[in-house]
Parts: sequence; C-alpha cells; structure tokens
Amino acid sequence: MRVLGFMTGTSLDAVDMAVLETDGEEIAAFGAAGERKLTDPTRDLMLETTRQALVWSRGAPPPAIFAEAEAAVAHEHFAAAEAFLAEHGLAWRDIDLIGMHGQTVLHERPKDGVPGRTVQLGDGALLARLTGRPVAFDFRTADVAAGGEGAPLAPIYHAARARASGLEPPFAMLNVGGVANVTLWSGGEEIAAFDTGPGNGMIDQLVQARGAGRFDAGGRFASVGRADEGVVRALLAHPYFSEPAPKSLDRYDFSLEPLENLELEDACATLVAFSAEAVRLGCELMGQVPHAVVVSGGGRHNPELMKAYAARLPAPVKAAEDLGWRGDSIEAEAFAFLAARTARGLPISFPKTTGVAHPMTGGRIVQP
Repeated sequence: MRVLGFMTGTSLDAVDMAVLETDGEEIAAFGAAGERKLTDPTRDLMLETTRQALVWSRGAPPPAIFAEAEAAVAHEHFAAAEAFLAEHGLAWRDIDLIGMHGQTVLHERPKDGVPGRTVQLGDGALLARLTGRPVAFDFRTADVAAGGEGAPLAPIYHAARARASGLEPPFAMLNVGGVANVTLWSGGEEIAAFDTGPGNGMIDQLVQARGAGRFDAGGRFASVGRADEGVVRALLAHPYFSEPAPKSLDRYDFSLEPLENLELEDACATLVAFSAEAVRLGCELMGQVPHAVVVSGGGRHNPELMKAYAARLPAPVKAAEDLGWRGDSIEAEAFAFLAARTARGLPISFPKTTGVAHPMTGGRIVQP
C-alpha cells in the first residue's frame, strides 16, 4: 500500500507528513515527506483545548471544545496534505490509505488498577470525506482500555526502519519530542520501549512562561547557562523514575516549580541536564548497551541536548540524518506504517512497549 502518515506533536508546531510504500511488515519504498506549520488559529484552539482537557474530571462529559478541535484538526491536515501532494506531483487517488495520529490533548497512564486516559483529537470520518480515501486513526484507545499505557506506539516501526537500513541489534532509537521515549530493538520483533522523561516539553513551557519566546531555538539560552545538579536531583526524585518499564508520560506531568529561583539560562541548562540524565537512567533500565543511540524528533535540533546525551549515555549518539534517515519525519512514517498494520489486523502494541498482556491490534479505519 502507498500510505500517507500524519503526525502532530504536543509542541503544536506543525503537521508532519510522510508517504511509505509498505505492507506493515517491511518497507518497500520511502515516498515524499514534509511539514506545514500549524496555523495560529488552530494552535490557539489546541492550547485552549489542552487547558480544558487537563482539568476534565473522569466521568464528566467531554468538554464541548473537543468537537470543534476535532474538526479543526481534520481541516488542518487536509489543507497541509493538499499543498504537500501538489508539491510532489501526487493526487489523492495515488494514496491507498491515510494514517492520522491526531492531536494529543491529554495522556494519563494507568495507576493503582485504574485504567489510563488518552485523547488524540482529529475527526477521521471528516478527513476521509474530504480526501476521498480511507483513514486509520484512534490508535491508542484500545491499548489503554486493555490496561496498557497507550504509548509509545512507534517502536514496531523503529525496528522495521532499522532492518530496512541493515542495522545490527541491539539498537536504540531515542525520539525527543515534548516527551522523550526510547526503543531497544534486540533483533526480529523483539522490542522494548518506554518514555524516559521530558524531551523538549518542559524547556518550551519554561521559555513560554517567562515570555522569552516559544522554545529555546538552537539551545541559545541553555548554551550560556549552568545546570544546577541539585535541582536535577530534585526533579529526578519524581516517583515516575522509580517505577518499572514500560511506562508513559504526559508533557505536563512535571512541575516547573523547582526552577523558579534560577535565571532563564540556568533553568534551560538544568532542564537539558534533566532530560539527558533521565535518558541515561532509561538506558540502564534497558539492560543492554546498544551499538548506538539514534536520535529523532525536534530535540535533535537543540545542540545542547545532543551534547548532553553524548556526554551521559553509554553508547555513541547519532542524529537520524547520520544514517540517512529523515529525522523530522520518523513519527509520520511510523503512523503510515501503523495504518498499514491496522488495515491488515497486525498488532501495534506489545507487552514490553505498553504493558498490555499480549500483542494487540489497534486503530480504527473509516471509509470515505
């Protein structure tokens, strides 16, 4: 199948798009890839939707804003893809299937026997009508309903991508978005994965809270700051880090309060160190030292984060581009791959990636 995958991260930066030719097991070809920045009205709507989602009580009706956001996400994806396909000489009839992750506005992991909650907004039926193509979406709900973490879901793709490049296990993939997650591929379909801790998310929140922009572009603040290792230790005292894997996070699970007395530059440097130390602890949990740790996602554009990972991790750290991969498109490729697996009834989550009891299918497909 020729599948168009979409990913929108919690940074609310852009709609990422990638085309794969795949049967959901092997990758036959890599098609076009690109992005379109979120429009300001959609970004503002999603910020408000997230704010309301974070105070949404269990058992209460979903906030009314969810329906508005669902439609906005579908229209945003359609507009992004219309321009993307035209740019690459493609038409909707050239696409067999669409995989849409949707916009995460809430993620709560299971706790003390209480199932988690995860919400990715995006009207799959509307997108199918707009495009005239079938849409696979809602990839996480079934896993959460079965007691799983609902995240991360990309690991089965990470293993396929490594195989397609002829890489030898053990191999680790570190995706640094709002939250950082690591996949360890031990060969075949032997994968383990979990969220290690914050990626870019806390840095973005800090910079925004202090009126210094939307993010620490190029690590310019962190580069002139000094990490406060005492604050790093305080952040690492969060109970999440003592819990066994697999486990997952929301970008809002950690407070900025321990950083209040630090200057902006020192606070950014401290959060860089926090992310790197959390990944180091995650590598210890994996129980194997990989040949390399390959970094994808927006975090690899922050040279301070990349330097911190290289200094603290037990294996050589490489950016996805060092292997000839499209580092900004890995997640969009992953949801194209997961859409193909969904169409074929293949599992997308596993005991060592989300904690479900057995490998599980997931996702729903709507026809135009």
